[in-house]
Amino acid sequence: MSFRTALTGLNAATSDLAVISNNIANNNTTGFKVSQAEFADMFYASNGIGTGTQLAGVKQQFQQGNLNSTSNPLDLAIDGKGFFRLDDNGSTVYSRAGSFGVDRQGYIVNNKNQHLTGYQADATGKITDTLGNLQFNTSSIAPRVTSKVEYGLNLDAEAKAIDTTATPFDPSNADSYNFSTSVEVFDSLGVGHTLTSFYVRPDATTNDWQVNFTLDGGVPLDTSTTPPTPTVYGPQNLSFDNKGVLAAGSGIINLTGVATGNAAAPLDLNLDFTKTSQFGGQFSTQSLVQDGYATGNLTGVDVSKDGTVFGRYSNGQALAMGRVALVNFQNPQGLTPIGDTNWAESYDSGQPLVGAPGSGELGQVRSASLEGSNVEMTEQLVNMINAQRNFQANAQVISTADSMTQTIINLR
Repeated sequence: MSFRTALTGLNAATSDLAVISNNIANNNTTGFKVSQAEFADMFYASNGIGTGTQLAGVKQQFQQGNLNSTSNPLDLAIDGKGFFRLDDNGSTVYSRAGSFGVDRQGYIVNNKNQHLTGYQADATGKITDTLGNLQFNTSSIAPRVTSKVEYGLNLDAEAKAIDTTATPFDPSNADSYNFSTSVEVFDSLGVGHTLTSFYVRPDATTNDWQVNFTLDGGVPLDTSTTPPTPTVYGPQNLSFDNKGVLAAGSGIINLTGVATGNAAAPLDLNLDFTKTSQFGGQFSTQSLVQDGYATGNLTGVDVSKDGTVFGRYSNGQALAMGRVALVNFQNPQGLTPIGDTNWAESYDSGQPLVGAPGSGELGQVRSASLEGSNVEMTEQLVNMINAQRNFQANAQVISTADSMTQTIINLR
């Protein structure tokens, strides 16, 4: 019996050393989780003496690994609980290794051509509840026509008055207006135009101003006059109270049918002056914001902490293309390891719980980072010494039992 008992000890030490060797070999494997061999004794009640040990199981420990920075924005690390959900030719597998790139079709894949899955985005960048393979749209982003311009100005309360009868407004005559400012707006074709606003104070004893507008210096020009007359939209009125604040009912100007001078549709503009004041001091522009943009080409990608994947375009815009989905399990240790730093769902793991990063117990996504293995090398080396001593001790038991058996055989 001693031979058999010691043999189980040798086998256990060998299994323990194999697990330790695997941990050490994967010390630099992205997303690797350290394993631990667990043993149980063997006992037969008939003689009351144990008959050795056996490998009860190998459990993986899912503690967080260190996050290492990279230069690739599609290198993703999970900071907290959860797994990436990957499509492996129709089968769903799970991983903590987030080294991703883009294939020729624009899909986000790892080096095994497994597709990263997530919540899909519609054409406007709105994230939906539909799960699927995340893909970049490499086509140009469509232009957006300007519909609103917000002006944050201060009109000098000490500005001199201009007699509009003697000096009617003329955009080419700087003496016919007090101040001017310009902003680029975009038509339905994505072509940029310069919208210039001219501010005229007709009476210094009141707090009323006139505003005139031109597009591209007065396009389209009226060629029936000599020289051609620029097209002017106005005058429009802005009224302030005696504290320099816009009066009630003033501050919103709507220009409709603004001709662009090309094949684009005329502009309908909502001009918001509610952030404009009339205080003593120089004319100044604090903000000038419009909501249109030209067409743009994809120039880069960004991934936010909540897993939203954005495309960055040459026109300065960003469009959401999807959101990474993370998965958690009731019992992650019940997952079945299948190699390539992947796991598969099992009966023991429970059903996958899918959600967006940062929701529930799921961790956040860190872009341009990779999670290193959680192998503690010093601990593994100590465990290796213990496994070696266990092997030597069990080998010594066999040697001792052999000596005892030989002594009995040699009895006369």
